[in-house]
Amino acid sequence: MTEKQFNKWFSAILMTLMVIAIAITTGFKLQEPGARTALIIIAALGSVMGVASSVLSANGIIWTFIFGILDIACCLIVDADNGIWGDFSMHLFYLLPMNIIGIFQWRKRGAVGAKTEVKARRLNKKQRWLVFGATVAGLAAIYGILLAIKFWTVEPDQINRTQVFADAARTTFNIGGQILMAFAFYEQWYLWILVNIASILLWGSTMVSSAASSYTVVMFIKYCFYLVNSFNGLRIWYNLSKDSVADNK
Repeated sequence: MTEKQFNKWFSAILMTLMVIAIAITTGFKLQEPGARTALIIIAALGSVMGVASSVLSANGIIWTFIFGILDIACCLIVDADNGIWGDFSMHLFYLLPMNIIGIFQWRKRGAVGAKTEVKARRLNKKQRWLVFGATVAGLAAIYGILLAIKFWTVEPDQINRTQVFADAARTTFNIGGQILMAFAFYEQWYLWILVNIASILLWGSTMVSSAASSYTVVMFIKYCFYLVNSFNGLRIWYNLSKDSVADNK
């Protein structure tokens, strides 16, 4: 089996398992007393669109941005209902415009349709340190802002600091990851791994503290699949970006 054949099969299996998991979870949640049917279905639909986007991104296919925009629309509704305003703002004011920018940037790097992969590249040493420093500073700033907002809006003993930190972390890593993704840098996948770990912590914490938000389990499952796919993306883009290594020496 060639590498392209393996990638195709892995992507198909991942998508199939995701749809099955979401369908089963959604079915059970819809049967619960007081189930919020519309939000459960929206979360499920967004999960499927998001995983499709992530799988296409891992394979360097430009259609990732179309499915990404559909996922963003669903996430905006779910985040607003849960009061996760850092994530909501990030999706509306940053991820949505960056997905549009990404379409044009990937086209410039040769990605056209479903069969032509983007010409990936790697950061040089100076760029890596710049990204690292900006990420650390951004995480500290966003965590402080979100924590201050919580202190202004709820009682101190009601603040879930783990949830606030996870929200700040995934917001920060998403910003960096989206920039690197739009410009087709291999190192984006290290940030996506961190995004998915933070997202698992965020939605896991939300499930524990917000029993009424029954559909959050769908979001938790979604990011578990994302994490698996991000490791696969790291592997694929390592090979896609090999030709750019000489340029960085």
